[in-house]
Amino acid sequence: MSIEPLQGMSSSWSPRTSRRAYLQSSLVGFGSLALNSMLRDEARSNTSHRQFEGKAKSVIFLFMAGGPSHLETFDPKPLLNRLNGERRPEEFGEAKYQFVQDDAKLLGTHVRFQRHGQSGIEVSNLFPEVAKHIDDIAVLRSCYGDVVVHSAAQYELFSGRIVPGFPSMGSWIVYGLGSLNESLPSYVVMPDPDGALEAGKPMYMNGFLPAAHQPMILRSGERPVLNLETPTEITAEARKRTVQFIQQLNAASLDAPDDELEARIKSYELAFRMQSEAPQVFDLSNESQATLDLYGIGREPTHDYGRRCLLARRMVEKGVRFTVVVSGGGPGNKQWDAHKDIVENHDRMASETDLPIAGLLQDLKQRGLLDSTLVVWGGEFGRSPEAQSSKGRDHHNLGFSMWMAGGGIRGGQVVGATDEIGLRAIESPYHFRDIHTTILHQLGIDQDELTFPHLGREERLTQIHGKLIKEIV
Repeated sequence: MSIEPLQGMSSSWSPRTSRRAYLQSSLVGFGSLALNSMLRDEARSNTSHRQFEGKAKSVIFLFMAGGPSHLETFDPKPLLNRLNGERRPEEFGEAKYQFVQDDAKLLGTHVRFQRHGQSGIEVSNLFPEVAKHIDDIAVLRSCYGDVVVHSAAQYELFSGRIVPGFPSMGSWIVYGLGSLNESLPSYVVMPDPDGALEAGKPMYMNGFLPAAHQPMILRSGERPVLNLETPTEITAEARKRTVQFIQQLNAASLDAPDDELEARIKSYELAFRMQSEAPQVFDLSNESQATLDLYGIGREPTHDYGRRCLLARRMVEKGVRFTVVVSGGGPGNKQWDAHKDIVENHDRMASETDLPIAGLLQDLKQRGLLDSTLVVWGGEFGRSPEAQSSKGRDHHNLGFSMWMAGGGIRGGQVVGATDEIGLRAIESPYHFRDIHTTILHQLGIDQDELTFPHLGREERLTQIHGKLIKEIV
């Protein structure tokens, strides 16, 4: 039985014609646009790797770039203060640094630690506002990594590897869980206005994962995304027709798999949708003065980091999966890299971030978002117990502090410990891969199930098996 094409159907159609080919050749290509959309939605649902119902839906990573000192923040060491100016006692063992000389002396801390909250956790006076929320925070005092060089350590913090080219945890999470809002990117990075970091953009990127899982890296300043406003002389309908025409041309080239082209098609679609929704996200004029004050917006030194923390909360409200808010960027003393003067550096960096971070925690909690939002604080390593240049501290990867809050984390507790001078993690040491494992777990993902085939092997974020930090979940 012969099948005649319906009226209006392309005469090139035959029973052997594929659905995609037919739709591309008919209805001026709009059928293929719908098909591509359906295929992407199908692919998105098929890449969901959630194995169980996690407590968290989104992650905000407060990245303190350069390496904040555990000794001046969340890990008090009275013995270090008593040994100030002396050589490290032999019983603490050896340690290799990048810049500290072999004859360096121990350096006591200039901060004061005080117990806070019902939990009585000690927090330094650099973070008086964050300390008010310590009962919601689980402090990890026994973190460690493999390297002391900024770039390699930053790669390891984000991707689990010390070299570039591997996907960041943000890309892994978006690949595993998909999007919660089709009008905004699922993975957003908000850099510090002082510039790029040692490792640069590669540490945030998607690596070998499909290009659609790369982050949107916002601009610094008051206009994080340019050209969101459609020119007044162009109507919304005209803009829609333009995007559809571009999509028609792109769709004609999709017979063979093309990761980069597929990502470009998605970027056009996302850009069109963002013009309707993103301006409201980035416009803080509808926030109350009380909320702006909560984050320290409108005054120095908290305005910039406070504005970005508030944007992170607004991103979470709109379903953004993974948001990075960077403190520290560019060369020299503009990050938490206190080689020359730990007092000046950490006093300044903490004064920029303490109030905004506390405001974020309070705002999330009062809006009922903290339970579903995992907040992570930390850098690529800590600082050395020994002095560098008499007043600074060198890079230190053998033991340092991070913390987590929200997203099902049991706050008000300290996990792990470094030795009495803060040299190395000695009690319940946790590697970066254990941090990654715990983040995935809170999102409902088993580390062993979130894999991607690459160069003949199934790759995963945690590389080898990470440990879940059970004490805090």
